[in-house]
Amino acid sequence: MKKIVVAGQPCAEPCVDCAVRPQAICAALDHDELRELEQLGQRLRYRPNEPVFSQEEIATSCFNVLEGVMRLYKLLPDGRRQIVGFALPGDFLGIAVNGRHGISADAAGPVVVCRFVKKSFVRFVDERPNVLRRINEFVTRDLDQAHDQMVLLGRRSAEEKVATFLVKWRERLARIGQISAITPLPMSRRDIADYLGLTIETVSRTFTKLERDGVIDIVHGGIRLADAARAEALAAA
Repeated sequence: MKKIVVAGQPCAEPCVDCAVRPQAICAALDHDELRELEQLGQRLRYRPNEPVFSQEEIATSCFNVLEGVMRLYKLLPDGRRQIVGFALPGDFLGIAVNGRHGISADAAGPVVVCRFVKKSFVRFVDERPNVLRRINEFVTRDLDQAHDQMVLLGRRSAEEKVATFLVKWRERLARIGQISAITPLPMSRRDIADYLGLTIETVSRTFTKLERDGVIDIVHGGIRLADAARAEALAAA
């Protein structure tokens, strides 16, 4: 499937009007710097399941997520997929220490990103310590999330893993202003299974059990936390 790209043109929406700016690395920039960054960016739209970048691919671009959710994953030597995270609007991707992407990324649903050619972006950032500090904040946050993921994949029951995922996902959505009675789940049960290190059958059974126990209500496109206190207790176990 073909990406919708306006080749060689800056992002259609001015950076100063970007809805995700408060959550993105761009929050560190003043008006003039935003205008300069705007000339470096290019807006791309991806359809569901379309790849954005691939593991071991040379990293020539970096990406600011504007809309939608992206799956971040590694392919294991035996062909299995381990999802290591889900990127939300405001997240910045593509910084590769050794010049190649260590993970793959694709669109869980419709996704819009602002893409920057890496060489141009690095030159822009090198002259602005405030942006470097902002990027370091993002890297530190990503490390914290990786540590949480290691704990999540450890010695916890399936019920605790699913409850933790739902509580943490709801908290992440709240931080970017996407909070409502219904917590949307744009990823599939298979995606959740590959993130939690479970089988899809176990994830489906656990969702059903949590609903039967009155912890969640399963609705079209997501869930509602019927007993948030109990879900948080399971997540903290």
